[in-house]
Amino acid sequence: MIPEWFSVLSVAMLALGALCALVIVVDILRGHRQQMWIMNVVWPVTALFGTVLALWAYRRWGRLATRQRYEEARERGEKPPNRGNTPFAAMVAKGAAHCGSGCALGDLCAEFLAFGAPAVLTWLGWRTLFPPTDTGKMFAVWVLDYLFAFAFGVAFQYFTIQPMRDLTPGRALVEAVKADALSLTSWQVGMYGFMAFAHLVLFGRIWRHPIHADMPEFWFAMQIAMLCGFATAYPVNWWLLRSGIKERM
Repeated sequence: MIPEWFSVLSVAMLALGALCALVIVVDILRGHRQQMWIMNVVWPVTALFGTVLALWAYRRWGRLATRQRYEEARERGEKPPNRGNTPFAAMVAKGAAHCGSGCALGDLCAEFLAFGAPAVLTWLGWRTLFPPTDTGKMFAVWVLDYLFAFAFGVAFQYFTIQPMRDLTPGRALVEAVKADALSLTSWQVGMYGFMAFAHLVLFGRIWRHPIHADMPEFWFAMQIAMLCGFATAYPVNWWLLRSGIKERM
């Protein structure tokens, strides 16, 4: 049985994530729109799982990359403040969060689709490639998660790279795939790792209670899993930014 304290904590953390995301959205709408419009989406989505850490990072470095501050710096002939005042380690964190927000939206859509229409999972190997068990179903959901996360991640990269490099749509799409494939995969590895622990050990063996996408405990576990994804994607994004494959933000 799932302990009551964990259920209460799950609801509280989900509410905190929603509150932090709302605070960022309100701040953006009140005059702090980002120079790269996609970051207006990235920051609130990141706050859904990063909660107060994401809110702190937004206040510390996100506000340096507003459209207004960018235009003011350009008029003075200066480097944009987000380029001059953001340490490289923070740029890496922004790059990882940029990837992670696409993963989060993809996983959100995939998990609800799998819950509402489980027949989709049979197209992805459940009952054939994967056994007709809850564990086999989990693996099939992970395939769906990856497909959705890859689509969202590449789209997020496209809308970052295309305006910054002024590329043709086709070339920008190729560069987006190059920039996001490794980052996204490394993120999903961390996310899958924790969710495997949650499903098979924490809920499966210790508490002996399955979790599904209609339960707050599941989404609290996903919050933690996303932070694990951030940890595994961070060193990969460090290399991607150092090598110039991925844009610094």
